[in-house]
Amino acid sequence: MNDDFDREIEFVCGVDVSYQQEIAHCSAVIVKKKTLEAVEVVRSKSIAKFPYVPGLFMLRESNPIRHALKLLKNPFQILLIDGHGMLHPRRCGLACYIGVITNKPTIGVAKSLLCGTLQSDGFVKYNEEILGYAIKRDTKPRKTIYVSIGHRISLPTAVKMVRALTKTGELIPEPLRVADIKSKDHGNGE
Repeated sequence: MNDDFDREIEFVCGVDVSYQQEIAHCSAVIVKKKTLEAVEVVRSKSIAKFPYVPGLFMLRESNPIRHALKLLKNPFQILLIDGHGMLHPRRCGLACYIGVITNKPTIGVAKSLLCGTLQSDGFVKYNEEILGYAIKRDTKPRKTIYVSIGHRISLPTAVKMVRALTKTGELIPEPLRVADIKSKDHGNGE
């Protein structure tokens, strides 16, 4: 897949969902790419309509994510999803699904490997095709994230973007790190 956007990236959004019983708490955070400063944070809560089914995460999380994204008032150029993109047994994880629905360049960033084999060069191969890339934290080599294409972005650009959005000493890119924290702040959801 090639990059399908042609302007300078100024703002990036990260979105994450956490659960308290069957209530989905979703947070979307827009940061400035150059400074990693948060410019907008929105939170929403809704009833989880689908159970957790491995490989079908999009059924559970797509509605809460779509709802939170609709609350944003500021524009952004790139969307980061806490979940897989093409690095998925069906080659269509949550990041692909949300990317197509929003028509935004979208990157999947997952904390566990759902399928494929990690190669010595960091790429993840599944069915003889490179579908993702593993980034390890230098100080904790067992901690790894898996970057994959969601929509309208190439894998090299996705990896470069995730690295540019990650603070020194952290593993998770800042928009997703803050979205994760805010989604777990259940006392302040809407």
